[in-house]
Parts: sequence; C-alpha cells; structure tokens
Amino acid sequence: MSEECANPLLLGWIKEWLDQARERNSKGVTVYKKAYESMKACPLAFDHPSQAQQLNGLGPKLCDRLTEKLKAHCQENGLPMPQVPGQGSKRTSDTGVAEQPAKKPRKTKPYVPALRSGPYALLLGLATLGEHADQGMTKAHLIEVAQPYCDSSFTAPPDPTKFYTAWNSMKTLVQKDLVYEHGRPLRKYLLSEEGWEVAKRIQKTLPGASANIAVSTGSNPRTQPSQVAPASGNRSVLNDGDEDIVIQEQPTSRLGLASHMDGPTEPFMLPPGSFTVELLLDTREVRTKEDRDYIANMLIEKGIKPQVRALELGDVMWVAKCRDPTYLARFGEEGDEVMLDWILERKRLDDLIGSIKDGRFHEQKFRLRRSGIKNVIYLVEEFKVTHNDSTSGSAATYQEMAASAMASTQVVNGYFLKKTRELDESIRYLARMTRLLRKMYGAGDSSSDEPQSSQSGTTSKPTSVTVIPSRRISSTKSYLGLMDELRVKDPSVTYGVTFSTFSALASKSNTLSLRDIFLKMLMCIRGLTGERALEIQRRWPTPRHLVEAYMALEPSERETLMSDELQSLVGRKKFSKALSKKIAEVWGESG
Repeated sequence: MSEECANPLLLGWIKEWLDQARERNSKGVTVYKKAYESMKACPLAFDHPSQAQQLNGLGPKLCDRLTEKLKAHCQENGLPMPQVPGQGSKRTSDTGVAEQPAKKPRKTKPYVPALRSGPYALLLGLATLGEHADQGMTKAHLIEVAQPYCDSSFTAPPDPTKFYTAWNSMKTLVQKDLVYEHGRPLRKYLLSEEGWEVAKRIQKTLPGASANIAVSTGSNPRTQPSQVAPASGNRSVLNDGDEDIVIQEQPTSRLGLASHMDGPTEPFMLPPGSFTVELLLDTREVRTKEDRDYIANMLIEKGIKPQVRALELGDVMWVAKCRDPTYLARFGEEGDEVMLDWILERKRLDDLIGSIKDGRFHEQKFRLRRSGIKNVIYLVEEFKVTHNDSTSGSAATYQEMAASAMASTQVVNGYFLKKTRELDESIRYLARMTRLLRKMYGAGDSSSDEPQSSQSGTTSKPTSVTVIPSRRISSTKSYLGLMDELRVKDPSVTYGVTFSTFSALASKSNTLSLRDIFLKMLMCIRGLTGERALEIQRRWPTPRHLVEAYMALEPSERETLMSDELQSLVGRKKFSKALSKKIAEVWGESG
C-alpha cells in the first residue's frame, strides 16, 4: 500500500471492497472509490475507524464495517482493540463539573421485509447462492427459487385490473443497494453485503438455520441443494435490536435446481422427438379492441393452439418446446423453449403506410435483420386506403409508396413477402405454416403424444435443432457472428437460443449499444433510411467521429460532406445533396 497514506490498514480494506465491487459491476464501485480516494489523501492517522466519518465518502455504515474488520484483525494477531476516542472517561469542564456525554444518534432500524412478501422471497432466493458467488441468478431462475417463499405470484398480476407482480419489488431491493444487477444480454442478480445481512437475519428464523447459513456462506451452489420453504403455521421471533418481529416458521423441503453456471459452452442438440413446435402470438395482434381473442380462437378452430404472450420482436414466431420441461436446465439453460429460424411480421396495408411515414417500418426491418433469424416473413393484408386530403391522386401515391416498400423488403432485405386479402386468409396461412414446420422438424403439438412425422406417415429425415448456450453469448454482435459461423459449417441444422435469451437480445432497451443508439439517432432524420444510416456508421463509427468530421470543415463545406464522401454508393443508398444538407443541419451545427 502507498507509504504516503496515514492509514494503510484501513485503505487496504477499502481497496479490497472496491475490487470486489468492480468484479461484480455493482453500484458500490462509486461509493468505495470515493471512500478510497478520501482515505488515501487524508494526512491524519486515526486511532479508531469511527474517526474516519469526518472524511468525504465515509459514512457510519462503512466505518462500522471497517471497525468489524479491525476487530477481526486484532483477534487474529493478538493485538488490543483500540478504544473509541472520548469513551475512556467523562470529560470535565473548566468549572470542574462533569460534562454530559453527547447524545447518541438514533439507531436506524435495519430493513426487514414483510413476511412472505416479494422482497422477503427474493432475498431468500438469492441467499441460496454462495456468499462468494460472483455469477448471480437470472430472473427466471430466481423466480423459480423464490416463488415458494412468497404468497403472491412473480409472473401473474393479483387481479386483471393491475399490471404489477411480486417481481416489481426487485426495484426496491436494487434501490436500497441490497441487490446488484448486472449482465448482458441476460440480466443477473446478486446480493450485496447489506443484502446478505438482511438475508441472514431472515434465515435464522427458518428451521435448520445453521445448515441453511452454512450453505449460503461457504458452500458451492452446484453441489448443495437449495432450501425451499412452503408456508406453515408455526411462528418464531426475529430480534432486530429495537423490537421483536414475529416471523412465521417454515419447514424446509429439498428441491434440486440446476445452476445456471453449470453446463457446456459448446452447442448441444435437441434429440428428435424430444420437442414440439409451438406458435407464439403477440398479445397486440388483435382483430379489434373489442375482439382481442379472434385470431387465437380461429387458430384453435383450425387445430393450432397458440401461446399468446408479449413478444419483443415480430408478431408471430415459432419455438421448439421440450417435452421434458427440465431438459434445458440440465445444460444450465432457462425455461423449456428454443427459438426456431422463423419469424413473421404482420402488416395491414394502412398500418404499413403509417409505419413508412413515421419511420417504424425501417426500424422494424433493422431490428429483424439484427435478430439473427434466417427466415423472416412479411405478411401484408390488403386494406382499402383512403385519404381525407382533397388533392387528387394522393391515394394512388400511398399505394405506390406501399408497393415500393414491399419490393424493397423482398429485393434489398431478402425477406419473404406474403400478401393476403383479409385477416381470415392470414390466419389460414399461419395454421398452414405451423403444420409445415411441425412436419419439417418431425414434431407435433403439446397435446399430441406422437411426433407429427409419425402421424403423417412421412419418412423424410427431420431437420435437427441445436441450442447455443447463453453463456457463450456476450453481446448481440457475438451472437450474430456465431450464428453466421455455425450456419456456414452446416446449413441443414437449425441453430437457436432459448426463448428468454432471444427476448433479451431482441429487447429495444436492454441491449442497446452505442452503435445501436447512433443508428437510431441518424434514422430520426426524415429520408435517412436504415441502409443509409449503416453506411454513415461504417464511415464514422460514433457520434463523436461524425461531429469531429463536420467541425474539421468550413461551414460552407459541411452541407456536401455526405454527398461527397459517400458518392460511390449506388441505387437507393446514394446520398442526394438535399439529404446531405439536411444531415449537416442536424450534426454539423457549430453552436
């Protein structure tokens, strides 16, 4: 440690906590870094850690942790524990009268969540990890572990009029710095030091508390079973130092859970006949606001039972659903569904025109391209387009706009375009597609006991499905690169990730990189399509590069930067002088 530091022992412990926080990518980095810099710059030597409260960034809680560290250090080395300055004897004033000791500040009550509430269950669920674990739990894994501790559901709202679930309490735990959240594309959660203090107080109320705490503090979660406690009528008392809190005792039962840290890093196959092919329908795909179940009900009539849920991307997609719900967990993966290489975007003609005008059309195609799905279907339903403007020919203009967009979707993007005359025809197409995919993969639906291939009498070899482990993926870029590499090696195999991993990768907000944000900023300019935005981003990788390029030019030269630098582009990607001027007005202003 630095020789210039007046308190090298205290500084060393703060540095240790700072390094741990950096490894966990937690909010504590800011706190410990501030405390470390203050302690390092302090020229005063402290007799007791409590004196460090006068420094910027060291509050009572951090000083208490330093005191505990010092106590352990003194015990290990046979040294006397220093006294808190001013507590040895009462001070006397100049008049000889003993001064009254300073009034102790009111002790802040430690946080104790309500019995069997969301925070209570989440803390106990996270405590099933070892205290020194650094990987954390994913949301799906944590919900599975925590649900037996909670009276409310983590996935379903308490009643149809509300939208929150017990999972919303995670925000409270993060705000109180009891839980760290980190990781991309899958968010993972881990108890902080303060979170462990609360979890241990709760664990002491459970039967077999000593064994429970031993599992939490020193064991390997891969080899020790989790302690899951259902409700019971027994009661015990938890003393938090100020008052007794009645806690309901809960008998424990053992539940073997696969750790998300286990499993291979190389792709693994779903055995033939081990899964079914299911159609996922987005919750926003409705006939009208009053008839929201029409599409699902019509599909059921045609023998296809859809799974209706909120999708991060597309309106319809297909997944391989494992017949054994625990199969993926054996490889350390979440859930029981794997994405297949098919996704569908449904557009009614008037909605297509509206999305072209407001820019959604280009953004959706951009996100579909970055999804990694090989087979993208654009389904366009015919709809009579009207226009309130009295100008003649406006309806025809919109028809031409839609025709141009559909042609671009096929030729430029390489997506399959399917036109239908009405919603019912679209539903029939979805049913046929589902049956075709079940035949292709030799898989029936979840209500069928036999694979579709054996029912239909086909003898062709079904297409195999191979799963890419989520731990192999660090970003959208690595995912797309890996998919391209694997598909080149064996185009006959469908490579996919679990549905939860795909949802995280396709999320609009969770995995936005600087590159993604830059592209979205560029596409806000009217007339600047996704293809043109990509060309700009290739030439100037970040907003800073683009601004610096403009600032290096004279104001009179900025208007033609795009048209001059990117003049070699052909076709629709070419930059006109009008568009070049428009971009310069946004990015080339010197004010």
